[in-house]
Amino acid sequence: MVYIIRLMLFVSIFIMSSCSQGPNEKESQLALMKTTNPTPTVTEKNKGQDKVEKIEKEVESFDEIYDVAVVKGKKDTLVVYKVKHMQRFNMKEIEKDLNKTLEKKYPKENFTVSSDYKIFLEAVRLVERKNNGSLSDKQAEKRFNEIVKMSSDMK
Repeated sequence: MVYIIRLMLFVSIFIMSSCSQGPNEKESQLALMKTTNPTPTVTEKNKGQDKVEKIEKEVESFDEIYDVAVVKGKKDTLVVYKVKHMQRFNMKEIEKDLNKTLEKKYPKENFTVSSDYKIFLEAVRLVERKNNGSLSDKQAEKRFNEIVKMSSDMK
């Protein structure tokens, strides 16, 4: 009997804690399970938004890729993507082709390209927080640099 009461208490606490999250937090948690297509974001206002949107369209043109997040900072441009399930065996080749294409079309940009889910999730969270106004330009740039560093550390 005590076991059943403890189990019910645990389940109710678990359910309440999952319901207490805001709508934006739920979106970023589901980013790994569904296509999110976050809007391309620039950490500084009115600086290169058109170029970031073109980069996103270029990456989306790859048949093997189904979800893309592009964030542009002061110095770097972060491109994170998800690969279709059956294409996961070709991830190294996809990343190599993507890097080659981006460097060819945008030679002055410094790209950080990643297919890592953790980096993708962090980029989606950054985009959400930047778009809803909870991050200033300075905070967004700082977080962006942390994500770029995290991406380079994982390689």
